[in-house]
Amino acid sequence: MSDDVIALASDHAGIALKTALADELKRLGHAVLDLGTDTSASVDYPDYGFRMAAALADGRATRGVLVCGTGIGISIAANRYAWVRAALCHDVTSARLCREHNDANVIAFGERLIGIEVAREALHVFLTTPFAGDRHARRVDKLGAPPQAPSVS
Repeated sequence: MSDDVIALASDHAGIALKTALADELKRLGHAVLDLGTDTSASVDYPDYGFRMAAALADGRATRGVLVCGTGIGISIAANRYAWVRAALCHDVTSARLCREHNDANVIAFGERLIGIEVAREALHVFLTTPFAGDRHARRVDKLGAPPQAPSVS
């Protein structure tokens, strides 16, 4: 059993994939924290991206999985927080590189864009690929502390 608690969150368009990935995580021995949603009733994806950020901030989870129809909106919402590095992935290569180069702590999927088997494979790669560090560490540090936006004259 892993010590990791993996949080999952989705909007109404991502429930089926979220459920399949939760089952896969449990099969692999991970503790799962389901942050919702649990119905097909329309909800606002930012709320679930924000829930993910909160779960990482308060230590309820060490990593996360986000799902919405495309994965775009929910990952943008989560990435509003400096401690979240959510990467939208469509295949195993993007899942590997988001860990190796970006030390992503959240993987995002679009249920309408990726099949369940590819998502499972990408999740496995995400969970098992270490961060390469070295020159990438300097870059990742900058992600958590961006400079102020330049003023527009």
